Amino acid sequence: MATNIKCPKCSNEFPMEEAVAEEYKKELREKMQDYKRQKDEEYFKKEKEYQKALQNKDVEFSQKLQEEKISMQKAMEENLRKSIHADFENQLSLLKQSNQENEEKLRISRQKELEFLQREKELKNKEAELELSVQRKIQEERGKLSDEIRKQEEQKTLARETEFQLRYRELEKQLEDQKKLADEMKRKAEQGSMQLQGEIQELALEELLKSSFPFDEISEVGKGVRGADCIQSVRNNFGQVCGKIIYESKRTENFSVDWIEKLKADMRSQGADIAVIVTKTMPKDLSHFGEKNGVWVCKFDEVKALSHVLRDGIIKIYSASKSQENRGDKMHLLYDYLTSNEFSEQWKAIREGFQAMKTSIQKERDMMEKLWKAREKQLEKVLLNASHIKGSIEGIAGQDSIDIDLLNEGDDLMLE
Repeated sequence: MATNIKCPKCSNEFPMEEAVAEEYKKELREKMQDYKRQKDEEYFKKEKEYQKALQNKDVEFSQKLQEEKISMQKAMEENLRKSIHADFENQLSLLKQSNQENEEKLRISRQKELEFLQREKELKNKEAELELSVQRKIQEERGKLSDEIRKQEEQKTLARETEFQLRYRELEKQLEDQKKLADEMKRKAEQGSMQLQGEIQELALEELLKSSFPFDEISEVGKGVRGADCIQSVRNNFGQVCGKIIYESKRTENFSVDWIEKLKADMRSQGADIAVIVTKTMPKDLSHFGEKNGVWVCKFDEVKALSHVLRDGIIKIYSASKSQENRGDKMHLLYDYLTSNEFSEQWKAIREGFQAMKTSIQKERDMMEKLWKAREKQLEKVLLNASHIKGSIEGIAGQDSIDIDLLNEGDDLMLE
């Protein structure tokens, strides 16, 4: 079992065998370098002596000295080779022993790292499952909301299409009625009777109102009966009668002011809200439709647009008056509900649920960050010890001898 030594300065712990092995390796390297340097000095010294002897000796001894030099060099190389071989054998045995110990430590480190990665993978899977469940719930809520919005849009689209179809059929009917009216008026206009022409305009006015407002009630006033020519009972979308409009049709060359007073009296007697005179000749002070002394005056080609405006006004006034009914009671009921214990408890339950959810999320976040920090420290410790082992082996056997990197180059960048 390895004995750990603690550094008094940095408090770093490391095995004693590694420190002793490193000093022994350093001592062997220094001895080997000293021995080689001594042999080189002896060699250079003898070579200098030999050169000096060559200068003093004759040429006949040059070959003999050369042979002696070669034999001496061979002997020195052989001795140096034997010495280096012996030193290398010793170092190799030490390296094998150290390598076995390092392999055992590396195996244990890899086992621990594998366990750590497995636990980290399990945690990531749990986190992914939690995130997936949250995303599924959000997607389900989003799908429900989109379905509701889609249904509402489909209902609105269907209502618009229905309204368009009704409007289209209404316009077709109006066109047919207008053609019939035009043909009828043309036929009757040829008779040249003023009374007949007035009756034609009355009929045309009634047909125009009936075709333009099919949901309203258009009542014809019989001949010889005091009152206007026709009465329009305005109805809203719910079929409720919102008000009345009376119409008086005139087709003469001159406009009479007495018509206004007479129609106002008819309006009061009939309980109508608005009175309209449809005339061929406008008053002198009106070039187009307008109000005169409380009565609206217009031409026949302007009566349709004027009727739309007056009818919308009556419906809006009726809706506004209806919305004011029982307004005080509704306000009291709403105030009683907002100040009731039922509303208070419901709102309190919503607030408590929100606070509990927020606190739970914060606790989970703090716990996960604490766990990540602890695992990060453990991983740094493993990598630091592995780097020490790698440096020791590379210092002895070289960088290309053994590949014991725990991480690839890409993994190093990800950790940074």
